[in-house]
Amino acid sequence: MKDLLYRTSRTGGLVAFYFTFSISLTFYNKWLMKSMPFPISLTMTTLLIKFFIAWLCRRIIFCFTRQQPLVIGWRTYSKGVIPPALASGLDIGLSNWSLLFITVSLYTMSKSTSIVFILIFSFIFRLEKPRLILTAVIVLIMGGLFMFTYESTQFDIEGFILVIAASVITGIRWTSAQMLLQKQELGLNNPINTVYHLQPVMILTLLPLAFLIDGRYFATSSQLVGYTETGSLFSGVFVILGAACMAFMLGVSEYWLVYHTSSLTLVISGVFKEVLTLSIATTIVEQDTLSSVNIAGMVICLMGITLHVILKVIQMRHEEELQQSRHIVESTKVLLKEGKSDDSTDEEEILYEQTQL
Repeated sequence: MKDLLYRTSRTGGLVAFYFTFSISLTFYNKWLMKSMPFPISLTMTTLLIKFFIAWLCRRIIFCFTRQQPLVIGWRTYSKGVIPPALASGLDIGLSNWSLLFITVSLYTMSKSTSIVFILIFSFIFRLEKPRLILTAVIVLIMGGLFMFTYESTQFDIEGFILVIAASVITGIRWTSAQMLLQKQELGLNNPINTVYHLQPVMILTLLPLAFLIDGRYFATSSQLVGYTETGSLFSGVFVILGAACMAFMLGVSEYWLVYHTSSLTLVISGVFKEVLTLSIATTIVEQDTLSSVNIAGMVICLMGITLHVILKVIQMRHEEELQQSRHIVESTKVLLKEGKSDDSTDEEEILYEQTQL
């Protein structure tokens, strides 16, 4: 009973930890885009700070454990790390850029379509087998999104295109990341190592975009390099550091949740997180005006997401059962081999005794 209570409390605490940083970062980025409308340059700066935090953590771990930090060879890095890093940089950059134009509720609903693109790219990379029920998931999510955005008073075509583009790239990002993380020998199942190795490519991906779109405005901003008062400089640096630290802790919270529970818990938590984010956005923060069609679309879209989660639950349980069955079969084979070897040893002893007689 005590063990069950401990595991339940730990899971609840980890989910709350994940919710706190995930939801807070969404609204924090929306607020930050209003005060500093430089989405690409801000994203690149936060990635640079995250890289420094990861480097610092690796050095601290080395000082305590004397275990050499993970180093990946260039060939492995170019084939395995660069593709998800490129996609991650564009995904985060475009997502933050879209928050300049659309509300958090529209952003959350539109970004939830990433499940559709993850499924599509999973089919392409043969991580999933095409099934009729998965087609139903895609239809529900896309149909719900259409209804949610239909004649919405807060709809902005530029922001909507940006967030949908980010969702498409999310599909590439997570399917390539899944293939990367499945290679256990790389050691990138640790969030600190993952952040450390992915950030350089993500920064270089956004660098030309920052130069073309908002780099010069960011550099001459009165809150940063072009400051007129020391107080404005400190406040600008402080809010950027806050975004970077929250993003870093979000990655750590996701890892801890998966490590101590399962990836299934993260998926289910993600659905409730989206519902909670929508509730906060529509009722408290932004007080969006939603029609009955918009609300119906939101419900249908969430139904599609929930159906996907249910399918994922069934699939993961089936995989666990198969794994257990394989383990039992392998254990039985080992026991049978040991039994045969014991029998042969007994026979040899008997023959030896007979020859001695």
